[in-house]
Amino acid sequence: MEAASSLAGVGPSTLDAFLDGIGPRAFRFAELGLRHREDALDAVQDAMLKMLGYRDRPAAEWTPLFWSILRSRVIDVQRRRTFRLRWLRPQMAHEDEDAIDWTEVAPSVHPGSDPARSHENREAYARIAAALAALPARQREAFTLRVLEQLDVATTARVMGCSEGSVKTHLFRARETLQAKLEEFR
Repeated sequence: MEAASSLAGVGPSTLDAFLDGIGPRAFRFAELGLRHREDALDAVQDAMLKMLGYRDRPAAEWTPLFWSILRSRVIDVQRRRTFRLRWLRPQMAHEDEDAIDWTEVAPSVHPGSDPARSHENREAYARIAAALAALPARQREAFTLRVLEQLDVATTARVMGCSEGSVKTHLFRARETLQAKLEEFR
């Protein structure tokens, strides 16, 4: 019910309700950016904790503010990981063991649905998620925020810290790349 009111332009009445509604989508965004489940959970939790400091802000500001905070947190984790990899490369040879199996994180299917169709849906989700994960970070962010989160161009530009034209360019390139990758599976 809360999600339906958010789509209609009337947002949640409390910050707690807002955070409850955005949590799963935020996790998918962070997981695509970080490619590591535990890091994604930490990033989302940190972003939500930071949002509590903005409880007094008008509800209309919560969405772009949250996505900006989460994006910054994802970038911080990526930078720290890059620094750590540079200095600790030999010790980190086994870190890929925590890589994501996209078929396991596919959305759950409805009980009683056809098992073959459920398998096809999981496989399709895995292909789409893997194609998204393979995009360059800026393209993935633009696609996720504009298409999946349905933010407008101006809000997406504000979240990403770039111009509206850059958002449009990143989105165009992301769509082209995704289309080409997904056509390979046909």
